[in-house]
Amino acid sequence: MNPRRKKRLIMTSSILVGAAFATGLVLYALSQNIDLFYTPTEIVEGKGDAEIKPEVGQRLRVGGLVVPGSVRREGSGLTVSFNLIDVGPAEITVEYEGILPDLFREGQGIVAQGILTDANRIAASEVLAKHDEEYMPPALAEALKGIQHVPPSQQNNSSDYNQGYNQGYNNNEAAEESSGGGYDR
Repeated sequence: MNPRRKKRLIMTSSILVGAAFATGLVLYALSQNIDLFYTPTEIVEGKGDAEIKPEVGQRLRVGGLVVPGSVRREGSGLTVSFNLIDVGPAEITVEYEGILPDLFREGQGIVAQGILTDANRIAASEVLAKHDEEYMPPALAEALKGIQHVPPSQQNNSSDYNQGYNQGYNNNEAAEESSGGGYDR
């Protein structure tokens, strides 16, 4: 083999090995950041025709509705756990340490991102509440067909405090009008 051909072979081999190494690094980095989306039923029963279940320790996203009455707080800390459901009989428990989004409430749709710690338990690193009452990711909307969802605009959001406050405000206004005091209109 002449020196020129040998040099060309070494150069080509080096480039191929370097490209293979770089491709391996990129694929490894991407695998760490891929979060597959599941519904509670898909986690318990499996996803698709092959009924593929996620493995314990796998990073994933789960979407569903927060079960009314399932939100539990641990002492005075930021740790909270709640259950998620979809159209199936399966329930998933989500444990989260942090401040929940302002739109989080029972009966609302959420997406939790985290690690599967047990067959039906997720340690969430992030909890996302849907932004407005009509939007829902297509995969979650398809999975939740048939579940009765009550939009916030139709829920009874008035608390006893607000009712008492408004009633007191109206009584004060009537008293001012009858006494001749208050602001000119």
